[in-house]
Amino acid sequence: MTQETALDAELDEAQRAALDADVDVLQQGARTWAHLTVGQRATLLRALRTSVASAAEDWANTAADSKGLDRRHPLRGEEWLSGPYSVLGALDAYVDTLSKLADGRSPLDGVTVGRAPGGRTRVSAFPLTGLDRFLLSGFSGEVWLQPGITPNTARATAGLAQRSSDAAGGVGLVLGAGNITSIPVLDVLYELLAHNRVVLLKVNPTQDALVPVYERALAPLIAPGFLRIVRGGPEVGSYLTAHRDLAHVHITGSAATFDAIVWGASTGSGAQKAALRRQENRPLLHKPITAELGGVSPIILVPGEWSDADVAFQAEHVATMRLQNSGHNCIAGQIVIMSSEWAQAEQFRTALRRAYAAAPERPIWYPGSASRMQQAAEDYPDALVLADRLLVDVSDGQDATALQSTEYFAPVLGIVELPGIGQEFLDAAIAHANDQLQGTLGANLIIDPATEKSLGTGFERAIAELRYGSIAINSWTAFGFITPTLTWGAFPGNTLDDVGSGIGVVHNALLLDGVERSVVRGPFRPFPRWLAPGSLSLSRGTILPKPPWFVSSRTGSAVSEGLTRFRAHGSIPVLVRTLLQALRA
Repeated sequence: MTQETALDAELDEAQRAALDADVDVLQQGARTWAHLTVGQRATLLRALRTSVASAAEDWANTAADSKGLDRRHPLRGEEWLSGPYSVLGALDAYVDTLSKLADGRSPLDGVTVGRAPGGRTRVSAFPLTGLDRFLLSGFSGEVWLQPGITPNTARATAGLAQRSSDAAGGVGLVLGAGNITSIPVLDVLYELLAHNRVVLLKVNPTQDALVPVYERALAPLIAPGFLRIVRGGPEVGSYLTAHRDLAHVHITGSAATFDAIVWGASTGSGAQKAALRRQENRPLLHKPITAELGGVSPIILVPGEWSDADVAFQAEHVATMRLQNSGHNCIAGQIVIMSSEWAQAEQFRTALRRAYAAAPERPIWYPGSASRMQQAAEDYPDALVLADRLLVDVSDGQDATALQSTEYFAPVLGIVELPGIGQEFLDAAIAHANDQLQGTLGANLIIDPATEKSLGTGFERAIAELRYGSIAINSWTAFGFITPTLTWGAFPGNTLDDVGSGIGVVHNALLLDGVERSVVRGPFRPFPRWLAPGSLSLSRGTILPKPPWFVSSRTGSAVSEGLTRFRAHGSIPVLVRTLLQALRA
């Protein structure tokens, strides 16, 4: 094992021996995994579901405590939804996929598959159960495959590595995310099921408090040698990425960390060597790597005639996209793109300032985020400071470059304006998002039903032009993240030399091949306003007065916990109580 870095020297012999021992166990585990049938793997996931469910409360509470959210904080519910709820949903979806494969069927049996613009195939991947149709009414999701893949091909190839389950994939390394607690676990599941790779998971140091919870929740994978979990900083990651017995690396993090793994350190004494390697196309990493790396996500507001209630609701929606998890999200909305000709532009600005300021205060806890906040304040000294967050309006002629090229990973939200209305504005906004913003992970678009209808086929054509791996229409792309049958990752085309928002996808519980993007749709108006005269014929119906993930939801914490407990145990009394709480949001 060699690597051109001094970091290895920081590991002593005992540390290296312990890591090597974990890899040895996993190599045997890889052989065992290859001998399991698809049906046996489904049975294993059912056992895993039970252990995750039993750890759910400890999981959510440990995560909330580690982020400085006390027991009465109104946003503790975020840790239920983005932690155990997401993992339980993924396990249910993977069990369904494996069960179909074990019966000799395609994962797409019973799933609607049709055509999308540009010679693409679309898979109607959500909702697939009656319960989801009820609880998340008004929301839907599609996976669009790359141009040229036919519906027949999609059905024939769905299943990925589980179609050849006896082909061992070796041992993969997952460098876990530090911000959302379900990400490391979801990445482990995808390695096992999409690639037949058992996993060495190195948790981010921000997640150290969760390691005992992970070990209990994931015990059915740990006991037979399909998973090992280790702690450590960059020196451990450096040793493992260079390990000769690890076949693959997957990372959720920053482009800077990705480049350091692939090319070497870009600062200090190693910078010149890293630059030369890149110039000569001599990567330091000698194994395949996939990654999810974030970016600057747009929120496109298509001008229309909105009621005062619409303006207030969507302002809270935008504030949520930025402020959930204190902005420490790879998918946090960062740039609001508005029309300078929208008659309600100033009304929306006022509502956004109000919603942005009114959201509950919380710690800026992620390492480095405070300095990025300070950098944003220096870049934009006229920014509006609202409690513990910044709102930057560059529509008055300020230079938007920093805002559009820097993923602040902190509560910093910007506004830019473009001319036009209708299709002219939408096309201009999509071109701006494609060409001016860093990254291609996710884009959000808000449009009222009447305006969308007036655009006709031009609307879907415009969506096809939006080069992002996840697109949310009247929703937030985070909904796509927690929906396991959708896919998560950058738009295809990135390379080791220009990685952008990453390479490859995860989640993808239908195990689809040739994925290009996922498209989520939500209701423009919540319950009961979508029932109003003039709205009923156009609106998507929903039972939610306000989604529990909104930072403005009065009962979001209780509803998020209740939904997770129901997902875990299926208790009807819990569901009834949760729905009553949801009606008070």
